Amino acid sequence: MRVMVLVKATEDSEKGLLSTPWATEMFAAMDRFNDELRDAGVLLTADGLKPSVHGKRVAFDGAGRRVIDGPFAETKELVAGFWLWEVKDMEEAVAWVRRCPNPMPGPSEIEIRPLYEAADLA
Repeated sequence: MRVMVLVKATEDSEKGLLSTPWATEMFAAMDRFNDELRDAGVLLTADGLKPSVHGKRVAFDGAGRRVIDGPFAETKELVAGFWLWEVKDMEEAVAWVRRCPNPMPGPSEIEIRPLYEAADLA
């Protein structure tokens, strides 16, 4: 099964704190974790996202479209990064996330969502 693993944004990630000693250590730990995922054949792709100040949203209302510039207010609803994994089941995905370094300097959350597969849509 494929799962999208979403690293939830925090106030710190929205500040874009990439040049701090904490960030250097976190990126090194995350690189080691990604190597483990790759070696196990789990990792399909992964990346971090720039803070929402660099983003845009497009709101749909019928045929209408409205572009909304970042930053976006609800930090806890934003995504700071993601992985796409191939795992045997949700339990395996949870086990991998439990091994993950904390992606933020303080409290953080990672969300795991299964992707629809062809069999789900039959």
